[in-house]
Amino acid sequence: MAQFLLETVWLVPLYALIGGLLALPWSPGIIRRTGPRPAGYVNLIMTFLAFVHATLAFLVSWNQPPHDVSIPWLSTAGLNLSIDLEISSVSVGAMVVIAGLNLLAQIYAIGYMEMDWGWGRFYSLLGLFEAGLCALALCNNLFFSYVILEMLTLGTYLLVGLWFSQPMVVTGARDAFLTKRVGDLFLLMGVLAIWPLAGTWNYTELGNWAVTADVNQTLLALVGLALVAGPMGKCAQFPLHLWLDEAMEGPVPSTILRNSVVVASGAWVLIKLQPVLSLSPIVTSAMVAIGTVTAVGASIIAIAQIDIKRCLSYSVSAYMGLVFIAVGTQQDEAALLLVLTHALASALLVMSTGGIIWNSITQNVSQLGGLWSRRPMSGLAYIVGTLGLIGFPPLGSFWALLKLASGLWEIKPWLVGVVIAVNALTAFSLTREFCLIFGGKPKQMSERSPEVHAPMALPMIILLGFVLHLPLVLQSLSLLPSWADLNKDVALLLVWSTIFGCSISSIIYLSNIVPKPIRLPWQPLQDLIAYDFYTPKLYRMSIVLSVDLLSKLVDLIDRFVVDGIVNMVGLASIGSGESLKYSTSGQTQFYAFTVLLGVSVLGIFVTWPYWGNQFLDLIF
Repeated sequence: MAQFLLETVWLVPLYALIGGLLALPWSPGIIRRTGPRPAGYVNLIMTFLAFVHATLAFLVSWNQPPHDVSIPWLSTAGLNLSIDLEISSVSVGAMVVIAGLNLLAQIYAIGYMEMDWGWGRFYSLLGLFEAGLCALALCNNLFFSYVILEMLTLGTYLLVGLWFSQPMVVTGARDAFLTKRVGDLFLLMGVLAIWPLAGTWNYTELGNWAVTADVNQTLLALVGLALVAGPMGKCAQFPLHLWLDEAMEGPVPSTILRNSVVVASGAWVLIKLQPVLSLSPIVTSAMVAIGTVTAVGASIIAIAQIDIKRCLSYSVSAYMGLVFIAVGTQQDEAALLLVLTHALASALLVMSTGGIIWNSITQNVSQLGGLWSRRPMSGLAYIVGTLGLIGFPPLGSFWALLKLASGLWEIKPWLVGVVIAVNALTAFSLTREFCLIFGGKPKQMSERSPEVHAPMALPMIILLGFVLHLPLVLQSLSLLPSWADLNKDVALLLVWSTIFGCSISSIIYLSNIVPKPIRLPWQPLQDLIAYDFYTPKLYRMSIVLSVDLLSKLVDLIDRFVVDGIVNMVGLASIGSGESLKYSTSGQTQFYAFTVLLGVSVLGIFVTWPYWGNQFLDLIF
């Protein structure tokens, strides 16, 4: 039975897809009598089945060699496309995490969207997301990975725009979609360009090709940069990070998935492509540079945000920047461990703050406070999520960050400083948010803010326990990095950076030593951080302005050149027709004369070379 579950584990994405399709009839205007709730319950059952199937298959696949499944799809003109799947403990384990977090998000949504009218569409899109992410985890083909990423981009647009009656939601969904399309366009170029070089899109075959590849370095650099551009957009890396902030206009239950596993979809493709990307030093240096700028910049920007969702979204970008650094320095194991620990801790943070958004008047952290006595469960979940996301031993991210920093110590020691700085800044940012929300005295906006009810508290408690016990789970699977292989000095620096960030933030925001609100000595610096380094303005002045000018130019060409030629031909036809009306007499001899004249002119034209030469000889 267990072996059968492993052999059929490729069916796991179909569970969520079936659940999403079954939820469609409850969309508005189709089924009304039962209300929209059955859509959620159907999806919940199918996601539970997917989670159980993936978990049992994972237990069987552990310590077993991976095996491939190839399904022929298209063969034409010398192009053979097949749906390649890799069933391994890593891919099946990724599906366990995806299905598990989606199951908790759906339970959470039952409470969060209790009175919402969009259950049918919301749960259908959650099913689409889970199906796409699970398919991406199994997919062993770059081309079909691109197709799946495009489906997820469309799903993001539809899910963010769920409440389409609100103008800000529509704008956020549109901006998020268009921003991700920039990276997707370059990714498509890279996908098409690598086929003539390697002759395959299979990840395993691409890795084998990379061992003996002898290709021009300039060409490799261009293809590699194009392939990196797609994950840049998915992982919300600078300068394509703006979409994640815009996507926060969507429902909080969808943010649980987006901040944890959806952003990691780009990192998954990046890790799969690491052997190919490592062929070009330019590409690896670019990944390290992008990751460094995003990790440090997003960590600083997060400190100045006052919206609950924005504080967390920039922390997500920062940790995905560390993943870029890990892949750029060929540390795939550290990258996978970072993705896992970040996904669980980030999902827990979203659940904790989502309850505050659910029954509070404001999302502005400067207007909240004193919620610890009213929301002890949410506060405890926030603390555990924060400690699970920063370098706090013995929780998960401590081991992930330590493994990354220990590896960097041997090859690029200066990057250890980046990891330490990002950890300290993240600790400062998350502690600041905790102090402003749960610490201090209650304010007018937080006087009445009770704890969330059972459907929202249950998944939060389950995930809280799993984040606390993640090191034990990793140890039981022999995935916890060995203490003997790690750098003890780096571990000490990591712990001290955590203590420094948390303590300084607590002193500033829980005491009256520093006057509130916080003001930096130099106002332009404060504005620079508060306005996201002016990246939205730069984006509007560069990409948006360029697209706008190009659109206007195309419109002018279409109206005055293309339409002008067509209109000129039409006017010529009308004019010639009108002239014929006055020049035609209707007499037979006139028609005969016209035909004869035309034949004569045509004959002269055809025989002119002969008569022309005779005429010239006669003259000269």
